[in-house]
Amino acid sequence: MSPGWPVELQHGSVGVRPVRRRDARAWARLRADNADWLGPWEATLPREAGSPASSYVGMISTLRRRARLGHTMPFALTWDGELVGMLTVNGITWGSARWANMGYWVSRSHAGRGITPIAVALVCDHLLTTVGLHRVEIAIRPENAASLRVVEKLGFTEIGVARRFLHIAGEWRDHRIFQILAEDVPGGLMARVQAPGQEPGGS
Repeated sequence: MSPGWPVELQHGSVGVRPVRRRDARAWARLRADNADWLGPWEATLPREAGSPASSYVGMISTLRRRARLGHTMPFALTWDGELVGMLTVNGITWGSARWANMGYWVSRSHAGRGITPIAVALVCDHLLTTVGLHRVEIAIRPENAASLRVVEKLGFTEIGVARRFLHIAGEWRDHRIFQILAEDVPGGLMARVQAPGQEPGGS
């Protein structure tokens, strides 16, 4: 298990915590209500990779097993305690690399409240300090304006475009790659979220 996991982080109404089996009903309702909203950005498996977990319980079992091995950190994203999305840290790598990648989504009903930038900042600060990683990467489809606003607001550095990088919505898709390094934010990313003149936003 990775250092710093499990953990719950909070700033105002925004919280991140480990996903739970008892989230199943709320998760199913969120996914049904947001199918059209999330569909264009949803990771899928190519045909040769087999079938994904067919249920929430199956997905959570896989994520929890990988979390125990220190490979991932699956967070529920909450607003005043209500489940409104997910944020997952994947590919946690140690040795001479010390990095991980991050993905996230939030329900349409809670988009535009500045929830995702705060959640990303909370988790990145945790990864770059308590956990001890050096680098966090986020890959975003060029068409995903809402996610691009998140990394732009937080000051991630774009390092290039990866062609046909991930299988999304049934096809291999290009992604823009962004990163933040520990030395980029000695005061933490939350300081950027709270900086004077910052407007609420993001997805």
